[in-house]
Order: sequence, then C-alpha cells, then structure tokens
Amino acid sequence: MMFILEYGLIIGIIGLIAGFIGSLVGLGGAVVLTPILTLGLGMPIPYAAGASLISTIGTSSGSGIAYVRERIANVRLGMSLEIGTTIGAMAGALIAGYAYSKGLDPLMFIAFGAVLLFSILPLLRKKKNKRALRADSTTKTFQLKGSYYDESVGKMISYSGIRWWDGELVMAFAGLVSGLLGIGSGVLKVLGINEIMNVPEKVSTATSNFMIGVTAAVGSVIYWNLGYVQPFVAGAAAIGVIIGSFISSRYMNRIKESRLTELFIVVMVIISIEMMLRGLGVGV
Repeated sequence: MMFILEYGLIIGIIGLIAGFIGSLVGLGGAVVLTPILTLGLGMPIPYAAGASLISTIGTSSGSGIAYVRERIANVRLGMSLEIGTTIGAMAGALIAGYAYSKGLDPLMFIAFGAVLLFSILPLLRKKKNKRALRADSTTKTFQLKGSYYDESVGKMISYSGIRWWDGELVMAFAGLVSGLLGIGSGVLKVLGINEIMNVPEKVSTATSNFMIGVTAAVGSVIYWNLGYVQPFVAGAAAIGVIIGSFISSRYMNRIKESRLTELFIVVMVIISIEMMLRGLGVGV
C-alpha cells in the first residue's frame, strides 16, 4: 500500500513539473510527461501516452481557463481551429492503436523525437522580432483581430490573425500528431498560430493551452477503449499537471517572449534527442 502511495506521489510530482513547463511554453505538459514516464520510470510508451493525454486535459483546465480570464487566449480563434485538430486527433489515435498492436513502439519513440526536433527549426531561424502583417480576407471573415495587456512591456498589444485556412491545415496535422503520440501537440499549435497566422507568441501559447484539452479528449477516448489508460497513473499525473499549469499561468504574462522561446528550444532539443536514442536502442 505504501509503495502504491509513494509511486502515485512520484508521478504527481513529475506531473507538476511537466505541467509547469508545458503550460509556460504552450506544450500541454504531455510532451514533457511522456519522456519522463518512459525514460525515467520505464513505463511502456502506449500507457505513458494514455496517461499524458488525460493529464493534457488537466493542463487545459488549469492554465487555459486562467488565460481566458486574463484575456490573453483568443477563444474565437481557438474554437475555429478545433475543427482540424479534432479530425486529426481521431485519425492519429486509430493509427497509434494499430502501431502498438504490431509492436512498433521503437518507431513511436523515434517519431516522437523527430516531430519535436523538426518543430523547433522555425524558431532557430528567427533573428528579429516578428513584423506585423496586414489583415487578409480571413481576418474579417473569422474575426481574428484581438488585443491583450502585456505586463512585461506595460502596454496593450493589438494584432490581426491571418491565413486562417493555412492555420487550419497545420492544426489538422497537430491533431494527427496528438492522437498518434499521445500529446496535446501544443508545440505545433503554437508554431502554427504564431508563425503561420502571425499571432503574438503569448497569445499563441495561451490559445494553445485553451485548445489542447479538446484535442487530447478526443484522442484519450480512443486510448481508453484500447486499454492504454491506467486510471491510477493518469489520475496522479493529471493532479500534478493541473497544479503545475495553474502555477505557470500566474507567471507567463510577466516573462519576456524571448525567454519563453529560449526555454522552449532547450526543452525540445533535450527531449527529442533522448526519445530518438531510446527508439534506436542507444543507452537503454
């Protein structure tokens, strides 16, 4: 009994750390939680992915709501983009179920790491602050204009989202990756909203946190039906993630965007390399 409680406490602490980091950079926590559960605790990747999807819902509840209340997250933008993520998440989860049933776990490790490593390339190329682009036809149609108060610079920031259709395609891919790898896919959502739709990074991060709960919920239903969700592990991780993401949401708007980007890159490089090495059987 004591071992079970200690095990649950360890998972809860891991979830807290994952939720704090994930929420701060819009990752959703699962992208940090899955590697720790598999690499650190030796948990099979399908069960780690199942627990991570459940915890991602917790991240969205803990930080997404706070970002909405502070009017950083763009709810209209997020809900409109959920069309693509929902469809993609269903397809990805079904593909994952097939892959795990065929014993392709190492391939999933490699895919996990490769997706994360590829997703940070646009950030590595950024040298100057993003230049505001003119509104296009989708800006008015989908009402993508918004503003928020940035505490780090002490003023209101206005923006106009653009290229909604391109953003929707990126969201569909993000949903596919979410269902396939058991993550909220916040990393791709942030890049899509920020890079493709020209929305400020803080708004992208906050909106991503708002969206990931819906995406993860779709994938988690399929993982549950496949038997990859262990209630005790998922519950302990979710509690930790909720607490960590809530704490993170209290500080995100006070941090300069450059710091968020630097943390984002460092975390992603470390995790992606470790996951790919595990998939290749190196150091295991």
